[in-house]
Amino acid sequence: MAKKLVIKVTAGADAPERCSQAFTVAAVAVASGVEVSLWLTGESSWFALPGRAAEFELPHAAPLPDLLDSVLAGGRLTLCTQCAARRDITEKDVLEGVRIAGAQVFVQEALEDGTQALVY
Repeated sequence: MAKKLVIKVTAGADAPERCSQAFTVAAVAVASGVEVSLWLTGESSWFALPGRAAEFELPHAAPLPDLLDSVLAGGRLTLCTQCAARRDITEKDVLEGVRIAGAQVFVQEALEDGTQALVY
C-alpha cells in the first residue's frame, strides 16, 4: 500500500460528482492514516477561499466543508500557482493552512517513493 497519496482535483462546481469524489477519497485516506497531499487546480481552486466550500452542494455526499477541514487537519492542501494567478487569488486570500505551489512541487511529490498519485 502507498504510504502517501497525492490527489489532484481539477473539477469544482462544474463537475460536482468528480469534485466530491476527490475530496472524499482524500478525507478517507487522512482518516485511515495515509499521508495526503490534495492539490486544487482548475475550478476546484475556488475552494481554497474562505466560505466557498459551503456554497457547494451535492445530494447524498458528505458536506464539502467537512471534507476540506479533514484534509486541512491531517494532510496538506495546495493551490496551483497558475490556477491561483488566473483567478487573482493570492496567499493573503486563502484559508489558513493552504499553500500555493506549482507544477515542479507537484511532480516532486508525485514521484516520491511509496507515493500513489490520483487525478480527478
